[in-house]
Amino acid sequence: NTANMGSINLKNAKIDGKLSNTSKVSKSANIAIGKNNKANMGSVNMSGGSIGKTGVVTNNSTVDKSANIAIGKGNTANMGSINMKNAKVDGKLSNNSKVSKSANIAIGKNNKANMGSVNMTGGSIGKTGVVTNKSTVDKSANIAIGKGNTANMGSINMKNAKVDGKLSNTSKVSKSANIAIGKNNKANMGSINMTGGSIGKTGVVTNNSTVDKSANIAIGKGNTANMGSINMKNAKIDGKVLNKSKVSKSANIAIGKGNVANMGSVNIKGGTVGKTGVIINDSTVDKSANIAIGKGNEASMGSVQVE
Repeated sequence: NTANMGSINLKNAKIDGKLSNTSKVSKSANIAIGKNNKANMGSVNMSGGSIGKTGVVTNNSTVDKSANIAIGKGNTANMGSINMKNAKVDGKLSNNSKVSKSANIAIGKNNKANMGSVNMTGGSIGKTGVVTNKSTVDKSANIAIGKGNTANMGSINMKNAKVDGKLSNTSKVSKSANIAIGKNNKANMGSINMTGGSIGKTGVVTNNSTVDKSANIAIGKGNTANMGSINMKNAKIDGKVLNKSKVSKSANIAIGKGNVANMGSVNIKGGTVGKTGVIINDSTVDKSANIAIGKGNEASMGSVQVE
């Protein structure tokens, strides 16, 4: 099932012109219940295809006092997000989302709850490509409950993508909660997460996140809670990676077994940093707590870790 509200869905499309989605959702509910469900609210979803050098894709979404819910198996709940799979970006792709007093929830197995996020699987950002995520989340909740869940709030998530252009995440999260409960869950707030892929010599990845009076929580087994962090696994870095995050009066918590809690950190596992590669972490953490409770847990705050 797929439930779309104020969204654009593209498959194998070639865009050389301008494509804009401007949606305002207020006091509403978007729900998909069952198997392999997708609930999209104020989002742009692109599978295959390309955005040429002259192409401009913009998502301007405002969600207020609303709920986006996917319940069952293999669910995805997207609110004010851009989701791309195997797409080639040589133009401009921007996500401007404002989420207020709303809830984005995925319950069940292999769920993803994305709020004010950009998610890219495969594909590439060429030298002329610019991908920007500007999200503001206020008094809202992003929740993934069950097994193998991911809850993303004001984040950019990439898997096996090639970046030769500019990738920027500017997120402001205030008085909100990002929660993943269960097994092998990930809760990401104001973070950039990259698995595999590469950042070429001309590539620049920047995370500017502000988190205030908020909570990022992962509870269970094998969970990861990231707040205002850049996390990279098996990626090749020949360009620039910059993390500028400000965390104030907030809590980043991982409870259970084998959990990881990262706050205002840059974490690199596997992969390589080439001769031209530059990694900078400029994070400020004030009156906040970064907590890992249980067995075999890791808690990192304002640090750079390379393994």
